[in-house]
Amino acid sequence: MDPQRERIQADLRGLLSGQVRCDDAFVQMYSTDGSIYEVAPLGVVRPRSVNDVQAAVRYAADNVIPLHARGAGTGLAGESLGPGLVIDFSQGMRRIVSVAQDHVVVQPGVVLGQLNRYLAAFGKQFGPDPATGGVTTIGSVVALDASGSNWLRYGSARKHVRSLQVVLADGETFEAGRHPITDDPALDPNPRRREIVKRLAELLQREDAVIRANQSKAWVNRCGYHLSDVLSDGQLDLARLIAGSEGTLALITQLTLGIVPIPKHRGLCLMFFDRLEAAATAASEAQSLGVSACDLMDRRILSLARDLDPRYAQAIPREAEAMLMVEQLSDDAGQVLETLQQVAVRWQRRRRLAFGFHLVLAPDEYDLFRRLARRVSPTLFRVQGSERPVPFIEDVAVPPDVLPEFLVKLQNVLKNYQVTASFFAHAGHGQIHVRPFMDLSNPADIQKMPELATQLYEEVLAVGGTISGEHGCGLSRTWYVRRQTGLLYDVLREVKRIFDPENLLNPGKVVADVPQPLTKNLRLSAADIAIDERITSESQIAEAEAKKREPLDLHLVWRHLPQVESESCNGCGRCRTMSPEMRMCPIFRYAPAEEASPRAKANLMRAVLQGQLPTTSLAGEELKEIADLCVNCHQCRLECPAEVDIPKLMVEAKSQYVVANGLDTTDWLLARLDWVSRWAARFGPIANYALHTRWTRWVIEKLTGLAQGRKLPKLAATTFLRRADRNRLTRPARRTGGKILYFVDVYANWYDTQLAESLVAIMQHHGIAVYVPPGQLQSGMARISLGDVERARKLAARNVALLADAVRQGYQIVCTEPSAALALTHEYPNLLDDDDARLVAEHTTEACAYLWKLHQIGRLELDLRPINLTLGYHQPCHLRALDVGSPGESLLRLIPGLSVKRIERGCSGMAGTFGLRRDNYRASLRAGWGLISSLRDPLIDLGTTECSACKIQMEQGTTKPTIHPLKMLALAYGLMPEVESLLTARGEELLVT
Repeated sequence: MDPQRERIQADLRGLLSGQVRCDDAFVQMYSTDGSIYEVAPLGVVRPRSVNDVQAAVRYAADNVIPLHARGAGTGLAGESLGPGLVIDFSQGMRRIVSVAQDHVVVQPGVVLGQLNRYLAAFGKQFGPDPATGGVTTIGSVVALDASGSNWLRYGSARKHVRSLQVVLADGETFEAGRHPITDDPALDPNPRRREIVKRLAELLQREDAVIRANQSKAWVNRCGYHLSDVLSDGQLDLARLIAGSEGTLALITQLTLGIVPIPKHRGLCLMFFDRLEAAATAASEAQSLGVSACDLMDRRILSLARDLDPRYAQAIPREAEAMLMVEQLSDDAGQVLETLQQVAVRWQRRRRLAFGFHLVLAPDEYDLFRRLARRVSPTLFRVQGSERPVPFIEDVAVPPDVLPEFLVKLQNVLKNYQVTASFFAHAGHGQIHVRPFMDLSNPADIQKMPELATQLYEEVLAVGGTISGEHGCGLSRTWYVRRQTGLLYDVLREVKRIFDPENLLNPGKVVADVPQPLTKNLRLSAADIAIDERITSESQIAEAEAKKREPLDLHLVWRHLPQVESESCNGCGRCRTMSPEMRMCPIFRYAPAEEASPRAKANLMRAVLQGQLPTTSLAGEELKEIADLCVNCHQCRLECPAEVDIPKLMVEAKSQYVVANGLDTTDWLLARLDWVSRWAARFGPIANYALHTRWTRWVIEKLTGLAQGRKLPKLAATTFLRRADRNRLTRPARRTGGKILYFVDVYANWYDTQLAESLVAIMQHHGIAVYVPPGQLQSGMARISLGDVERARKLAARNVALLADAVRQGYQIVCTEPSAALALTHEYPNLLDDDDARLVAEHTTEACAYLWKLHQIGRLELDLRPINLTLGYHQPCHLRALDVGSPGESLLRLIPGLSVKRIERGCSGMAGTFGLRRDNYRASLRAGWGLISSLRDPLIDLGTTECSACKIQMEQGTTKPTIHPLKMLALAYGLMPEVESLLTARGEELLVT
């Protein structure tokens, strides 16, 4: 940390109750957002109250430091980036203050999606629906005047703003709403507000002709400030003026927003066209037909949708060059159907623009297609090659009646520069999201960007459009604002001076004396160093390259360099989601801070690999604390739009630390659970007594760091491997036909031998031979997750040598532990670069998945006895990571009389060995509280899951046992009466007939 940042951090920590971080890691994390830019700030302030914001602003004003407001950091134009202090509202100011009949009061850090889920209990919602609503904060929605698909029905955010609590550039605060133009304190008691209102009113009245003459004809416009409709009837609407100002006029600390009833009925009509221009022609009529939304998608997006989900493939014809998704919302179901039918008849039969349509009225199907663009558009980042969709001209808007001819001009501009692009448009109101495919590591592509933007914007302005419909100006478009606004630009500058005379609030955005060019401050990548404007001499280039290429001794196998993997993260922020439809990052969910997000970890690794942070920082505590926030659950890898393998990057980072510093006592023990179990088993009754007695657990916690409150399983009297030896399962089968190799791992061997015996009994019931090789070791997943890579590699090498030989003899490897299956299929190839590791990975299956495949081919026995129970099923993260569906749940549903209630409340919070540590115990319970509380439902008799760690967590907060699906299946087959006696001993009345 340099002296200036160190001084700022020390000063502000004495003034604020919130967090202040100016260290290198935080500066790097906040240097990027969802855009293509990178600007390192001086530091980050996370206020907890308006008093904190005022203190930070006054300090910045006294020391002439710029301030940049930030929510989720998902902006596509670099709106929240800058060289000053970043004010992050997303962590400490995220309360819903109050809800009334027609409005809600919230703090700016509240996520829009969470707000709407809360309001749904009252039958209300916030109308505008930007595509990033699942992660973006309400402060950002208002600061950017966002709208989304339903603009035709709800308009943009500023339409719903009642009042705003704001902090000005000098630290003064007041409520901004609709105010009289007066000098009378009786009418407005706040002198600063009276002064601002009076000066603004004089300016707007004086420049009224200029304002009206320079308005865009587009229905939506986010270029500059909204001045045309804020002054009327002797009053000035400050709240509407500040909405859409990108944090350049004031900082918003509380919002009062209008809310609307949720429509009772909704439906979609998917219209298919053989030409993009025909779709645009139809869309220009959307408003006159009274629909709520009309979105256009091009062939590329439709093709990706068909590949993504078979339900999309069934509904969308392959010959469709474009599709309009028309939405209608109403409290009258008949009106929804009638409007959509009229749309279909008009565009297909009367106008002959479309060749087909598909009505979507069922709620489940509606949700599926309404999320199509949000699901598919991010997958554009998965395309092969170095080109990616680049958001730098992504937000143009034109009058809807000129949309058809404008799309032709747009395509011609792209052809001139030999660039392909993807189109998604809110076509009903003329807004177009264009994503050209370009390679930002290629200097030729970077040189095209300003030329392409200039030519496109000329076409936009020629038809009366705007360069920004809702995403703001930011760093992408401020350079072009003067070109669009003409004489109005000086008026915009005067508005800025009235609010912020020292230009401290987000300088360089919307209006700027010296706006930055489009291609300045681009994110660094492998080839950027040669064209970085800050580097001019050959010696500087050589020095920068030497620094960037500082060698890092990699510990994992990388088919692509880790630098390429980390650069694949585009910063979209999807990993910050709290949406119940996704499982993304359990750690971020219970502690929503930027450093907990997968995006932050990719950002830090990219900085290390590019030389922006020294490689030695991976051996330091600062980066280790952030790396430890990754619990290797793999949910971000599954759900990341760009498929960035964050878990692998973090295992690499942790291994760098472990090589330099070793493991602490707790991690050393957790990495050797097999060794610990072996020694504990020698003193079985004593060990079980010690592990389940309060005072001995207190001693163990002090000595080892294992949480005293964590309920732990009891050691079995005899290990399963010994039982397997007695039962001659440790000898390879000589016969041909169905045969499996059972990879046991730690839990089933040392603690739950009944689970292993259930698997063996089920397989033998189906005539499948079971081989349990005596030389197998633990999978090593705990070691991998903790970064003990070198020792994990030795385990993997011994296991692979044993397992690969068995595979060549015709065995299929089966694991009852999802973590073990994931280790063999995903982690071992990252540890060992050989064909045997890949062979083992290709022939390893989780046990329930193996049995479900038997059922799919008609070989699973269905002589199952009824069991009259209701089970609460939890799908483990590592099972999801195997991408095999939910086979255990599916098997349970085959049992007559058994009712299975799926509990979809995210991660259990145990996260392997994460929840065993004293330091993580409470955090683990918070992360898994949704699951634990769901199991307390009196209608649920038992819990069930495939994962031993999840089982421990599920039994932590309830007296109900949690049973592996295989045990229930064995019980239904009549193979394991011990399971029935176990449940009866736990107080369950099990009715088996």
